[in-house]
Amino acid sequence: MLKETLTGFADEISPDLNVQMDVLDSLDIHYIEMRGVDGRNLCDYSLEEARTVKTRLCERGFALSAVGSPIGKIKISDPFEPHFEKFCHACDLADLFETPRIRIFSFYIPPEEDPASYRDEVLRRMSAMVDEAKKRGLVLLHENEKHIYGDTPERCLDLMQEFYGEHFQATFDPANFVQCQVNVYPHAYDLLAPYIAYMHIKDAHLTDGTVTVAGRGDGGVKEVLSRLSEKNFEGFLSLEPHLTDFVGFKDLEQHAVEEVKEDAGMGAKLFAAAAGALRGLLEEIRKEGH
Repeated sequence: MLKETLTGFADEISPDLNVQMDVLDSLDIHYIEMRGVDGRNLCDYSLEEARTVKTRLCERGFALSAVGSPIGKIKISDPFEPHFEKFCHACDLADLFETPRIRIFSFYIPPEEDPASYRDEVLRRMSAMVDEAKKRGLVLLHENEKHIYGDTPERCLDLMQEFYGEHFQATFDPANFVQCQVNVYPHAYDLLAPYIAYMHIKDAHLTDGTVTVAGRGDGGVKEVLSRLSEKNFEGFLSLEPHLTDFVGFKDLEQHAVEEVKEDAGMGAKLFAAAAGALRGLLEEIRKEGH
């Protein structure tokens, strides 16, 4: 059976941390995969500023499931050394917030070029980060994401076969695979099942890539969760609804438009809808005996 703990990207509720915590508290969710805090990316906070954030979280009974970092979301042709310094800062933040987990990516590959021609450089960079994670006792969670080296199940598998272990594991995102025109279930799941340590919960439609709540798209979310339940999966299911624009959205998508439209209450409503859809699937799975 599943022994899941719900968490999520609370910046999709509101930029304001207090509002994030109010809404999560109402949904009985007490972990955050922290990405945006008061309109800034967590990784742009100094350690001194971050200590204030931690105090606010602790006072309300919240903790981090992971640092939702943007590490690895640069072009493979961009200089690595400054980015590695940012990665080390993300490690410092993980230590401060007492979470071992950092979400990472595997670098944007130039469009129309063969990702295989950049494999050696990707592995060189990933190896440096994994070595640092080992020194610090941290785990890097690689997310499959559009346009990076690890955007297909096969290249995610390549990374896992190179680095999988206590300090490098997979975050499985069904919607991102759908947006890459990949068959999520059973194909992507079957390839990556041994390596999945964490899940992002969002779904999408194959026809146009639009994101929807779990179970309403082509991401096989229920089937994946059912299979994980059979394996007695124990870990975090992280809500990343992407159902509306939010502060910071344009920095997440390589070709996102600059304009951000945000309804002050819509983020909370849509996040609650995403949580309700996930909990509905989990209830169905349990009733079916998985």
